[in-house]
Amino acid sequence: MKTAIVTDSTAYIPKELRENWNIHMIPLNVIFGNEAYQEEIDITWSHFYEEVKTKELPKTSQPSIGQFVELFEQLSKDYDAVICIHLSSGISGTFQGAVTASTMVDKINVYPFDSEISCMVQGFYALEAAKMAVREEGPEEIMQRLEELKKSARAYFMVDDLSHLQRGGRLSSAQAFIGSLLQVKPLLHFENKVIVPFEKIRTRKKAMKRIVDLLAEDAVSGDAYQAVIIHANREAEAEEWRKELSAMYPNVDFTIGYFGAVIGTHLGEGSMGMGWMKK
Repeated sequence: MKTAIVTDSTAYIPKELRENWNIHMIPLNVIFGNEAYQEEIDITWSHFYEEVKTKELPKTSQPSIGQFVELFEQLSKDYDAVICIHLSSGISGTFQGAVTASTMVDKINVYPFDSEISCMVQGFYALEAAKMAVREEGPEEIMQRLEELKKSARAYFMVDDLSHLQRGGRLSSAQAFIGSLLQVKPLLHFENKVIVPFEKIRTRKKAMKRIVDLLAEDAVSGDAYQAVIIHANREAEAEEWRKELSAMYPNVDFTIGYFGAVIGTHLGEGSMGMGWMKK
């Protein structure tokens, strides 16, 4: 049985890696005024962070059901099944769009998977699924493996600039002002599919150390983990952090990812995060 792997743009899997593993990507959109951009196709993460410095915060939107149907029908010419891996259904309707579209196609079996997370941790699921598909393992086996990985998946994000949350309506002006004065760096994580505060930490340095402490709680087991350091336009800082952590945790395979346009709209430039799961 030939199985296709689909994910959305918020997995932020580098294009070369997607092409290497034949992962199909459906884009979410960022809308600056009347201009709509397909994330990862029309706008890169670096271009996005330049744009938001001079423009109003954009709106974001999920792919249309029609886009999903079109993609599934196209894939049905070469594949028997498709596994569709999407960002958490608690923060976007993208997963539900895939579910709805799956009922509108006949020639291919669609298996939607709610990652309950986003960014490159979501990408880890897609890459694992793609490797299994190459080995011609069936869709049920792949879905079972993804559910197994979910048990060890974690991600924590530090928001550096509270003004983005405030501009996006997720924080009052007063809260943002007081938080900035106190140098509060909210640490966020996914819980029950939505992003919620984990802890309020006073400085950037302490927030990043707290993320490392949380990783250590899992990595101390000695099990093999894959981890991604995720940055919002802080590439050099992410690389420095990766080198430091690679020396500390030899059982963890660290890579670098980024908060692209859609997730970056909500978190803002300077945010840093880390996600991991067992291999």
